Amino acid sequence: MIDSRLIKGVWLAGAFLLSGAPAYAVSAEAILADRPPKLLSEFGFFAEMKAQEPAAGVVPFSINTPLFSDKALKFRFVHVPEGEAARFVADEAFEFPVGSALIKTFAFPADFRESDRDVRLIETRVLLRHEDGWQAWAYVWNEKQTEAELKIAGARVAIETVDESGEPFSIAYSVPNKNQCKGCHALGDEIVPLGPKARNLNGDFAYLDGSRNQLEYWVEHGMLAGAPPLTETVAVPDWRDETADLDARARAWLDVNCAHCHRREGPASNSGLFLTWGEEDRRALGIMKRPVAAGKGSGDREFDIKPGDPDGSILIYRVDSTEPGIMMPELGRTLADPEAVALLREWISTLSQ
Repeated sequence: MIDSRLIKGVWLAGAFLLSGAPAYAVSAEAILADRPPKLLSEFGFFAEMKAQEPAAGVVPFSINTPLFSDKALKFRFVHVPEGEAARFVADEAFEFPVGSALIKTFAFPADFRESDRDVRLIETRVLLRHEDGWQAWAYVWNEKQTEAELKIAGARVAIETVDESGEPFSIAYSVPNKNQCKGCHALGDEIVPLGPKARNLNGDFAYLDGSRNQLEYWVEHGMLAGAPPLTETVAVPDWRDETADLDARARAWLDVNCAHCHRREGPASNSGLFLTWGEEDRRALGIMKRPVAAGKGSGDREFDIKPGDPDGSILIYRVDSTEPGIMMPELGRTLADPEAVALLREWISTLSQ
């Protein structure tokens, strides 16, 4: 099994060009093919598959507040074709050139009390930038952790591990099918990336030659063009950082976990509930807003967010639920995140009408 400490701060940090391991050329042909390759290795994203050591031209990154996915660990990478750069966009994902790839591996440790050890790779999702837009595919890892195979129809993987309290932890982990990928990544008629936005990347990463701001690093390495000075760029906090502003922490969590659908251009636009980071309309944000359609999803509550009353807020009812048809987000998880629910409860308690 891999030791994820290699991923979090040592190997991945310098693998862009500094790794002493053999460099494997990323295959532009595989990225741009009409039909994706059957095996993940055919892309050439990793110099060493099991250790998730990226090849030259593949850069690790992280986002300040990540999406909750049933406690899965996530390892993120980006490839931008040599000599080209993504274009900075202030509020949305960057505009990546054709031939770019975004790679995200989901994994679980054998014991969450030692989450840096004995990590089992479950799936790797890839977003591939073609001339006509992005393509999304999921690859499932084999038992030997040497290869991952394309699963267009998705898959279910049994996870057996130990949680932070030392108790057995088991779930049936769901690898999304092609349509489910579209369900979260759809914006209008297009598939779009969600994570690589300026506000999510405006934070430090432990590169091999030291910790650096990711936006600065991307600019310096020719991966990003048109970025303004950091002082002019918004940054969301890590929602778990208790020293950060409570409102900002809650809004960051909602932005990442909910706003891919709950936005003015998103699949849930008919709800009138818009949870993007930059939303300024309190009613659109849910404060004293009645639901468009009251049903079992409302839990007999009258308002999406009732200031000062978490238990009277539909938002809390739904993010704390695991019942299909009620829970939100409705894809990407089977568990509730009690720490996030506690944060949102605290936030709503401080709101005024």
